Amino acid sequence: MAREINLVPDIKDEMIKTLKLRNLIFFLCAVVAAASVGVTLIFGLIVGGQNLIIESKDNTIKLMNDKVVSYTDLNDFITIKDQLSNISSLTSDKKVLSRTFNILTALLPTGADTIEISELSVDLSDDGPTLSFDAQADAKNPPYIDYNVLDSFKKSMQYMHYDYGSYVDKNNNVIPAYCIIESDSKGAFFSDSNKNFYAYWTINAEGCDPSSNSSASETDTIIPNNDYTTEDYEGTQVVRIWRTPQYNEWYKENPSSTEPYMSLDGTIANVAHFNSACITYTGEIESGSSTPKWKEDNSCALVPQSEQESDSEGGSGITISDSSNGRDSSEELVLRFSATIRLNPEVYKFDNTHMLAIGPTGRRNVTDSYVQIQSMFGKRAKDCEKGDAACNANTNGGQ
Repeated sequence: MAREINLVPDIKDEMIKTLKLRNLIFFLCAVVAAASVGVTLIFGLIVGGQNLIIESKDNTIKLMNDKVVSYTDLNDFITIKDQLSNISSLTSDKKVLSRTFNILTALLPTGADTIEISELSVDLSDDGPTLSFDAQADAKNPPYIDYNVLDSFKKSMQYMHYDYGSYVDKNNNVIPAYCIIESDSKGAFFSDSNKNFYAYWTINAEGCDPSSNSSASETDTIIPNNDYTTEDYEGTQVVRIWRTPQYNEWYKENPSSTEPYMSLDGTIANVAHFNSACITYTGEIESGSSTPKWKEDNSCALVPQSEQESDSEGGSGITISDSSNGRDSSEELVLRFSATIRLNPEVYKFDNTHMLAIGPTGRRNVTDSYVQIQSMFGKRAKDCEKGDAACNANTNGGQ
C-alpha cells in the first residue's frame, strides 16, 4: 500500500492559499474597474450627446426668435390674436354708426314742413348716445310759421320707438341675418299697400335653412324647406316672411297642427315669422263679432325721457340750445336752431339685428342698407343782414 508524505510545511500551504485569494481579488477589481470605465464612457457619451442636442435646440430657438422679432407686423399680429380670443366681448360692444342716417329718416318730418341739417355730431358713449346738430326749420306752406315746425318736431320725440329681433322658421329656429333681405337697392323697406312689412328669406343659399342642421331631438317634427312657398326675387328663389303679423289670416279658433296660427296672446306658430324684442301683440274678440281686434304695444322708446322731462313743459328727450332767424340759399326766411337728442343705446348695438325705427308717421328702416340721405342735409342758413326787418324780427313767418 503506497503512502504519500506531505513534505510542504503548513505555513507554506497557507501562503499558497493566500496568494490564490489575492490573485482572485485583483482579477475581480480589474473586472470592476473595466466595467466602471465602460459605464463612465457610456454616460459620457450620453451627456455629450445631450449637450449637443441642447446646443442645437438653443441655436434653433435663437434663430426662430430673431426671425419673429424681425417680423415687421408682429405687434399687429399679437393684437389681432388677442382680439380673436375676445371676439365675443368685442362683438357685443360693437356699435353700428351707419344706423344714424336711417334713424334721422324717422326723426325728421317728411311732409310739407321740412328740417334740414347743416352740421351733425354723433357721440356713441355707453351711457347714452346723442345726436347734436345745427339745422333749419322751414314751413313751406301757409301759415308759414317755422316755430310751429320746431315745436312739432320736439313733441314728436315722445312718440318715437324702435324694434329689433330675429326672423325664425316654422320650427322657431333662428334664420341667420345674412339670409334675410329686408330692403331694396334704394333702401326702401318691403311693404304692401296696407303698410304691412315683410322680408325675403334666401332659403336655398348655403347655411340658410336652420332645419337642415337643427339641434332638435328625434321626437321633434322637422318641416323640410319644400313645405315653404317660394317666389322669385331678382333671380333668386326666396320665401316671404311677414314682419307685420297677418292677424286675420293666422288667427283661427280651431287651428290644425300644421297651418299658420296666431293666438289672442300673440303667440305665432307653424309659419316663418319675426320674433320682436320690443313689440307684443294681443287680440280681443268683442261681443257679437268673430274677428278679433288687435292691439300693438311697443316698449322700446327711441328717445327715452326722464321723469323730469316728462313732467316739464315740452319735455321730450330733445334739448334746443339756440334758435334764431336766418336766410337759406334761396333767400327764404327760415328758423335756425341747434339741438341735442339723446337716443336709447340699444339702437346702436351690433347684436340687436334687424333694427327698425318707428315714428309717428310709420316705420323707417334702420338696418345697414343704403338709403337716400341727401335731402336731410342743406347749406347752413345765413345770418340776418342789417336792414332785413323780417329776418331780424323776433317772430318768424317763413317768407
